Amino acid sequence: MDDHDTSRGTTDGAEGTTDGIRGTAQGNAPVPLSVLDLVTVGTGSTAARSLRTSVALARLAERRGYHRHWVAEHHSMPGVASSSPAVILAHLAAHTERIRLGSGGVMLPNHAPLVIAEQFGTLEALAPGRIDLGLGRAPGTDGATAAALRRSDRLNEGADDFPQQLSELTRFLDDDFPDAHPYSRIHAVPGPVQGPAARPPVWLLGSSGFSARLAAMLGLPFAFAHHFSAQNTIPALDIYRENFRPSEVLDEPYALIGVAALASEDEGEARRQVLTGALSMVRLRTGRPGLVPTPEEAEAYQFSSLEQEFVNTWLTNIVHGTPDAVRDGLNDLQKRTGADELMITANAHGGEARLRSYELIADAYGLTG
Repeated sequence: MDDHDTSRGTTDGAEGTTDGIRGTAQGNAPVPLSVLDLVTVGTGSTAARSLRTSVALARLAERRGYHRHWVAEHHSMPGVASSSPAVILAHLAAHTERIRLGSGGVMLPNHAPLVIAEQFGTLEALAPGRIDLGLGRAPGTDGATAAALRRSDRLNEGADDFPQQLSELTRFLDDDFPDAHPYSRIHAVPGPVQGPAARPPVWLLGSSGFSARLAAMLGLPFAFAHHFSAQNTIPALDIYRENFRPSEVLDEPYALIGVAALASEDEGEARRQVLTGALSMVRLRTGRPGLVPTPEEAEAYQFSSLEQEFVNTWLTNIVHGTPDAVRDGLNDLQKRTGADELMITANAHGGEARLRSYELIADAYGLTG
């Protein structure tokens, strides 16, 4: 990887930010709260309905004082409708005014860096100062689908090339390839070649130590997937903080963690809802991905002993229950990890339960927007 600075970000981001990255805690929350939206599709619903729920969720998050709303790239998963983050983000930008919007993340090895630079340059032009570009190196799907996306069976090569792809992407974003570089006359548009322009802050995403170390070396903000890799959270955050090098955009580490949380007025109902996500994960891990099951279907499912063991472990990492219990659980998690921001994803079958959960969490923290 060359020594190109990948850290540059906008200095005039959304309301409540100083550098387009760091937010301000609202109400009595210990840190900024944000939303990770997987655009889940439940049994009996449709992708169209789930995308409408995403618009409603972004508006709710903006109204209640959540800091940012991210969507994540997934492929060939019937229960998820977020295969095209840039398209969804453009739609959300048209229906919101202040909240930061971004990818959590775009899986860079699946795409040509120039294409990502063009897409997020377009988003930045549509919603100036509100766009985050979160990048991951995993495929966001199974190996066969990744091969179809990349038109190559050499999947490890894509992950190993991630630092070089990242450097290439940021040079396209900044339009600053050296004169001798073969891409020096190629411009990502919209972009700097058309005049002075900010560009989205780049985040690195991860579920292990690789991206934590790379983000630290480059002085980039880091987002860790605690919601599905909880055992690695503190080791990865330690790597990030211990190895961090100040950059143009960050003088000290900034790490958010994704956390699964669901609140309901009734503790039993919260348990019923998160069980649907647990069954979805069982099916995904055993090669049977499908739509998110209903609570009734999840309750009736006969888990094998191995499946039940997985479910029990999975549910211990989901903060769920009454609003006060969820607030206390999130506060405890923030204290244990030292996270600078909590990005909440809600595991539930239907949109109403997810929207209600974010409202209840906002109420518990006294968020007023």
